[in-house]
Amino acid sequence: MEVRLEHSWKEALKEEFDKPYFATLASFVKDEYQSQSVYPPPAHIFRAFELTPFDAVQVVILGQDPYHGKGQANGLSFAVNEGVALPPSLQNIFKELESDLGVPLQNRSGDLSRWATQGVLLLNATLTVRASSAGSHQNKGWEAFTDSVIRALSEKREGLVFILWGNYARQKGAHIDRTKHCVIQSPHPSPFSAYSGFFGSKPFSKTNEYLVSQGKKGIEWV
Repeated sequence: MEVRLEHSWKEALKEEFDKPYFATLASFVKDEYQSQSVYPPPAHIFRAFELTPFDAVQVVILGQDPYHGKGQANGLSFAVNEGVALPPSLQNIFKELESDLGVPLQNRSGDLSRWATQGVLLLNATLTVRASSAGSHQNKGWEAFTDSVIRALSEKREGLVFILWGNYARQKGAHIDRTKHCVIQSPHPSPFSAYSGFFGSKPFSKTNEYLVSQGKKGIEWV
């Protein structure tokens, strides 16, 4: 696996690439792509980093695994490619977005690159998955790598918003420095938990209120 990472991220994470776990991870991922159907396409493994350079990050939305259905995963957490049917969690995210901001969503594409290019890092904890096998690439090293992403942002940046949906994201964000950053937590937007507190949590307006309070421009979510 050749790591073609955007240069600012490569600099921020340079120590990770020499660690033993990363060599093991790279070997595993390479073998999986050669022998199995794996998502997202190889060129999109690090797409979140390409669209949102380290110094451009304003918001982090943390997911868990890429979607494991054909044609869904595109390297951005919760997102799908243009023209692909919206998964239930993304449908609920859009419902909350409209309710939160009180305006209809103008762009209903699930791609979400329009958020990423504004500084929203759409980061999955695990960046690859075997087709039709949820969680198949967990505990192979990706979590250590994405922990280093969160740690670098927490330590080297200030005034960011971390949006943590569900228990997994909350646990992964446990080491964020909350004296320097805003952390917004709620249940996951999955249909299994959306009505337990995700709906009505207003993460989008809360994010923009915080960014504006820091002298920054809010995200154009809709």
